[in-house]
Amino acid sequence: MTSRYHSLPNLSDLDLKLLRVFIAVAHHKGFTAAQDELGLSQSTISIQIRQLEERLNVRLCERGRKGFTLTEEGRMILDAAKNLFRAVDNFRGLVGSARGHLMGEVHFGMVDALSGCSNLGLDKAIGEFARLAPEVIIHVDISSPQELLQGLVEERYHLVLTPASRLHGSIEFLPVFKERQGLYCGRGHRLFGLPESEVSREALEECDYAGRSYMRDWTPPADVRFKSHAMASHMEGIALMILSGEMVGYLPTHFARSWVAESLMHILMEDSLSYSEQFYLARRKSERNRTALAFFECVSEHLHIDSESGFD
Repeated sequence: MTSRYHSLPNLSDLDLKLLRVFIAVAHHKGFTAAQDELGLSQSTISIQIRQLEERLNVRLCERGRKGFTLTEEGRMILDAAKNLFRAVDNFRGLVGSARGHLMGEVHFGMVDALSGCSNLGLDKAIGEFARLAPEVIIHVDISSPQELLQGLVEERYHLVLTPASRLHGSIEFLPVFKERQGLYCGRGHRLFGLPESEVSREALEECDYAGRSYMRDWTPPADVRFKSHAMASHMEGIALMILSGEMVGYLPTHFARSWVAESLMHILMEDSLSYSEQFYLARRKSERNRTALAFFECVSEHLHIDSESGFD
């Protein structure tokens, strides 16, 4: 007996709209969490996902009392949909290039805790590009260094600003600045306020340590063996644990400065345990999208600080 296959319909504007809804639902891992991004009610989202499933004749996700999960087919469709919209965005950018206009979208990824650095110049770069290319939509995403570089390779980002322990052969890395990292404790911690001469390595190794979840293989300065007690993927999480007065942890010195000024944080063994982390502005060597290249030029012009001087 021959199985009957349903032909795939030609993609219409409605299908593209439904696919964008599906991507948002998958990103937020459920209908309820996707409501704010989509501006739709949960019932409307449910109806549209069901419409998409009927159009594609594929069960995309399981939803019910056990929660939301993508089916195997749903994961395949999700990857294909993301590739589709990246291709559309790239096409729009290339068409704009051919017409001599900057148009389409640019996707920029960066690590957290940089937006408050007024002397970094990132805000000025974005402002200049917005005036240069008013028709372009700018997407800014915050993520870990590993996820940013992986996203760049997979063409989810046009450029990223991140530290990097290993350089990828297909990526152009422009060193832009060094960020100073210091070890801090919070008010109420037993080491708070002590002069450096009274803080020993042994005392530090007895302290609970809050580390970064994406730096599990990182080697601390002076090979101090910190007692890992908590993990966070963003600087805000590390700061909260330091401010609790129960843990020590590393923060960028520019990020911690306001808490230090308010006597809520104290830097520990600054001379021997602080270190600098090299930041890079990175893009694919194969990038041909004129809009993405123009954004890269704007950002690199404003961020190209003397990498030897440091940034703190």
